[in-house]
Amino acid sequence: MNIKLIAIGKTDNKNLQALIADYSKRLGFYIKFDFEVIPDLKKVKNLSEAQQKEKEGELILAKTQTSDILILLDENGKQLDSVGFSGYLQKHMNSGIKTLIFVIGGPYGFSDTVYNRANGKLGLSKMTFSHQMVRLFFIEQLYRGFTILRNEPYHHH
Repeated sequence: MNIKLIAIGKTDNKNLQALIADYSKRLGFYIKFDFEVIPDLKKVKNLSEAQQKEKEGELILAKTQTSDILILLDENGKQLDSVGFSGYLQKHMNSGIKTLIFVIGGPYGFSDTVYNRANGKLGLSKMTFSHQMVRLFFIEQLYRGFTILRNEPYHHH
């Protein structure tokens, strides 16, 4: 199974970039992992929030195939602890799907079109994190999930 994380807007912070690269590399020992960044939209000041979400939604959906399982990282999504998340990953691997895609939306969230296409929603926390930080936290949780499935000691550090 392939796992892909799609996010809107690039990460400017060099420290976050380095940590994201580190965990992405570690994840590569367990699974084929891709982190795709959709550049921020240009000329957004002329767009309403809804129009901006719609345009971002088109760009997100253009990176998916109909056979992909699409999971939105959404504040109203189901919350799991790390062990629960590892089971969630295992369930998807057992189902025989080829590609599991997680998406971090833009500043205003997702368009209705993206919500309608999605196969599920996950929430990382009741707290609000910057879009930059969420990428790192999520990739770290993916890595942690695989160490749990392999019964490796990382989870207890």
